[in-house]
Amino acid sequence: MASPAGEIYNYAAPWLIYALNWSNRAPFRLAIGSFVEEHMNTVEIVELNENTSGFQKICQFEHPYPPTKIMWTPDTSTSGSDILATTGNFLRIWELRDNKSVKEKHVLTTGDPSTGNCAPLTSFDWNSVEPSIVGTASIDTTCTIWNIETQQAITQLIAHDKEVYDISFGREKDIFASVGADGSVRMFDIRSLDHSTIIYESPENTPLLRLAWNRQDDHYLAAISVDSPKAIILDTRVPSIPAAEIQSQFAGSLNGLAWAPHSSCHICTAGDDSQALIWDLADLPKQIEEPILAYKADGEINQLQWSSEHPSWISIAYNSTLQILKV
Repeated sequence: MASPAGEIYNYAAPWLIYALNWSNRAPFRLAIGSFVEEHMNTVEIVELNENTSGFQKICQFEHPYPPTKIMWTPDTSTSGSDILATTGNFLRIWELRDNKSVKEKHVLTTGDPSTGNCAPLTSFDWNSVEPSIVGTASIDTTCTIWNIETQQAITQLIAHDKEVYDISFGREKDIFASVGADGSVRMFDIRSLDHSTIIYESPENTPLLRLAWNRQDDHYLAAISVDSPKAIILDTRVPSIPAAEIQSQFAGSLNGLAWAPHSSCHICTAGDDSQALIWDLADLPKQIEEPILAYKADGEINQLQWSSEHPSWISIAYNSTLQILKV
């Protein structure tokens, strides 16, 4: 499918959207997850229809609890079915069959899945270099690295002093970082887990909620803290001190951030001020005052994803609306 002619496309879900991700195989296919205060929630898979210039729902499936994150496999080969993963109470691997239905392939947990006694998972990341590896973050202070092909945990480690809120792999398959309620960004090497490197600690140990690693230049990470309008840019070569801070001119906390998949110096942020902002960091360490692009949605943006297969498109979610934007 060629890039669509329009610049903005909307999809209205029947519930508040929280989790959101682009497929790396099918053109303009996304998965969205509900945030409903009931045990059973829903994931919908939607695709942009070339003929109608609108989204159509391919299928949906039930999901226990709201999915805290959804990701499609980073494996871009077109052989076999498209695979996606979700976190909530467990790490779940799903298979999209014949573009019509979804089957749950695996349920992965270090606890006993039959009892349901396990610490909820806050987030996960899929290793783009080795797609058999997935790392999860949990409120029980641990990160677990899984081999989803063998369905075995490679390792589980106490990563933080408090809850772990996010995890991100770097460009090397053995390196990952995490953030959590203790306000630190910590970097780990799967080959040597007897120690970690604390590359940043927030003032007054303010909890850090989200983390994104620049896959084009893995010296740089970005993080956001709770109830903050700022994103901090970190340089692993100069730990402890942010390389930059970027902030919307309007009030409201940030909820999402995403590095450009095709450029080492561009990052997008989005949050409660209803704005999605793209920043150019090429002039670091000079202070970054203004974004180079700004888009205002019709509601507070709670999710943001930048398509690696279509790098001129980002997706946002606000209220019950999925929106994709050409940038």
